[in-house]
Amino acid sequence: MSEMREDPRFPGVLIHRSSYVDDGAVLGRGTKVWHFCHILSRTVIGESCSIGQNVMIGPNVRIGNGCKIQNNVSIYDGVELADDVFCGPSCVFTNVNNPRADVSRKDEFRRTPIGRGVSIGANATIVCGHSLGEYCFIGAGAVITKDVPAFALMAGNPARRISWMSRAGERLGKDLVCPRSGEAYIETDGRCLLKGPH
Repeated sequence: MSEMREDPRFPGVLIHRSSYVDDGAVLGRGTKVWHFCHILSRTVIGESCSIGQNVMIGPNVRIGNGCKIQNNVSIYDGVELADDVFCGPSCVFTNVNNPRADVSRKDEFRRTPIGRGVSIGANATIVCGHSLGEYCFIGAGAVITKDVPAFALMAGNPARRISWMSRAGERLGKDLVCPRSGEAYIETDGRCLLKGPH
């Protein structure tokens, strides 16, 4: 007997028998929820997502289509993932800047929008209240403490931009042409923009 099964509440979604999906959550067709996960109410997960082992999402979280969330990730209220976001194993999101166990700060959750196609490396930390521009690439173990521009390759603690990355996930050289796709980029005013085919 398969450990993955379709929940009648979510047609076309496979959920491991060890995971819990609360009433009030919405999961899109083709999504898979693996072992020991908890999806809280008022969470919306798009189509064709992969939710890895030991993942907690919600409440009030929106996740786009085609996202891959690897093992041991918690996504809290205030975090929003656009389409095709990759969250590496054990990456960390926060939602309050100054938490205290004995002080309620639920009215102080900070919004953290993650753009389309972003990749977040294993064990990276995204401090709340900062946006990650589309297709940026956060290196393993990086600590994000400010907004990240689109296509930026970020590394270190605190993270700084060390290069630019293409939509195909390739580091761009001085010519700003993706070696995989041939797409060309331009750099202007500290930003990287897609120019078109090379």
